[in-house]
Amino acid sequence: MRLLICESPGKIKTFKGILGAGWDVQASLGHVMELANDGADHLGFDVGAEAVTCRYVPRGERGAATLKKLRAAAAKAQEVYLATDPDREGEAIAWHLARELRLKSPRRIRCTQITEGAVRTALQSPGRLDLDLVSAQRARQCLDKLVGYKVSPLLWNATGGKSAGRVQSATLHLVCEREREIVAFVPVDYWSVWVEYAPGWRAYYQGDVPERPEATEAADDAKSNQEAPPAESTRVLSEAEADRLVALARSHPHAVEGVERRTVTKNPPAPFTTSTLQQAAGALLGYNPERTMGIAQQLYEGIDLPTGRKGLITYMRTDSVEVAPEFIEQARTYLQTHDPDNLPARSATHRSRAGAQQAHEAIRPTDVSLTPRTIRAHLSEEQLRLYDIVWRRAVASQCAPARLAKTKILTRCGPVHWQALGMTVAFAGYTRYWNDLEAALALPALEAGQRLELLRSAHEKKRTQPPPRYSEPKLVQLMERKGVGRPSTYASTIKTLKERAYVALQGRALVPTELGLATDALLGRTLPELVDSAFTARMEAGLDAIAASREPWEKYLIGWNADYLVPAVARARATIAAEFPKRSAAPPTAGAPATSRTPCPHCRRLLSKVPSKKVKRGYFLKCPACADLVMFWNPWHKIWELPKPKTDRQTP
Repeated sequence: MRLLICESPGKIKTFKGILGAGWDVQASLGHVMELANDGADHLGFDVGAEAVTCRYVPRGERGAATLKKLRAAAAKAQEVYLATDPDREGEAIAWHLARELRLKSPRRIRCTQITEGAVRTALQSPGRLDLDLVSAQRARQCLDKLVGYKVSPLLWNATGGKSAGRVQSATLHLVCEREREIVAFVPVDYWSVWVEYAPGWRAYYQGDVPERPEATEAADDAKSNQEAPPAESTRVLSEAEADRLVALARSHPHAVEGVERRTVTKNPPAPFTTSTLQQAAGALLGYNPERTMGIAQQLYEGIDLPTGRKGLITYMRTDSVEVAPEFIEQARTYLQTHDPDNLPARSATHRSRAGAQQAHEAIRPTDVSLTPRTIRAHLSEEQLRLYDIVWRRAVASQCAPARLAKTKILTRCGPVHWQALGMTVAFAGYTRYWNDLEAALALPALEAGQRLELLRSAHEKKRTQPPPRYSEPKLVQLMERKGVGRPSTYASTIKTLKERAYVALQGRALVPTELGLATDALLGRTLPELVDSAFTARMEAGLDAIAASREPWEKYLIGWNADYLVPAVARARATIAAEFPKRSAAPPTAGAPATSRTPCPHCRRLLSKVPSKKVKRGYFLKCPACADLVMFWNPWHKIWELPKPKTDRQTP
């Protein structure tokens, strides 16, 4: 009997269907081990002068029970294969499993898609654990705990904020900075002036300013196609001037002064990364990042089809836009059969952004022949809608470019010029599958010198608008561009900001709360580097260097802690203590006698027992002096502990 251990129980059935008899498949349920909550500041590790000593314990009751079950299964197996997810967290889970199960020669397999071909190929050449990737994960975990456990207590007495975080605080700052820009914005009135010609097309006032070159439309997955900006004239800054232009338009004959026609090509977009999938699912489907990743996980783990259970998409945590040659061949075969006009002479190539880790390929369907239409009966509505955009985007990425016929007409009446821009689609190309074209106007066929019939002329008063608040898709886009976090953290970071009541949704817009603004302002004054996107991005680059074997993880962590965190927290603590004197000690909660054994880890006052039916012990401990400080009983370690911050990896 051979044993294969994956992360999620949702994959067990898929793996069993592929492997058949002679295999046992078990799931680790995410992380089985975690840093203990002991030692100085309950960090669970010690940062020495030359080494970092970590103490790992089972992750709660479920982690201990899972380990017991896996040890029993491993004892019966001749070979053990570790098939945890192919990323930094998955590598660390495999490392912990190898240690806890005492595997002398663990066989590590990595599957970016759970299909029979991919799994059997991985089994033919199992590899070793990537210890550099494990080191990067350990460094990330220690960094996050250092920031969370050292900085969060500074907020409790000052703003009432519940937590700070390496990625969380920088992301909150982006939202709060945008809100401050909105508050400081001073609107300006202006007028847009236009004329309408028979048989019903508009041209807009073109002022005596240098004509700006036509902007190249940048790909933006965080907006829907319906968000094209309205056509406007050169801005007119007074109503009197707008009236004068309208009067001139009505009193002079109009004629075509020039027509410019050109054909441009627009290349297909790249297939999805984690970030662009979350952006597109938010803009087109209304899914928040967490919901998107949950549905994508289901599609990756496997769906029951008439031919058996099969993973439908490749691994959904990636920042690479490259795809495997097998997919390119599949897509080209599909196009040759169903849409030969859309098959380019050479396969399309896409370049990942600078700094992308490219550990594995883009998000794509595992089998192009499984179109959304052919498998819709086997998917829930949510699964179908997400699979549909993954399939269409991936196929579009291999199609021919679209050809667009663009027209610019310049007209004149007396001394005034007017301009109209139009576009028609000469060849749809990839847009048959992924339409990212803004709505465009088809203009009539005209020639220079041709007289025009004016139907009407008018102006419209407008006002400059403040920058918009970020939607969740837009915030994910900004996090990626600024290097704040990694694909696995976008969804969980935004979820944490909402759970901490730092931001709230108004419609689709993320709005910082008073608590969020106050917390960000305090951190900006006392720990400005912590909310600086560039500083956070440099930390991510440090973790990447560890993963690439360019930096020893313990040396990096020791240096970062000594050079930045320790002195920065000391300065911040002194500033906050002066600015926010500790609140007077409140009397113990009525009916909650003080315990004689457990002091507050911050002010050393004895904690109070607060009865609660929600915890097994029947009560938790609360400090009567430190606002919001509570501790809960850990029956495994038999100690009182502070609440644990949520990690990036959600247990399936």
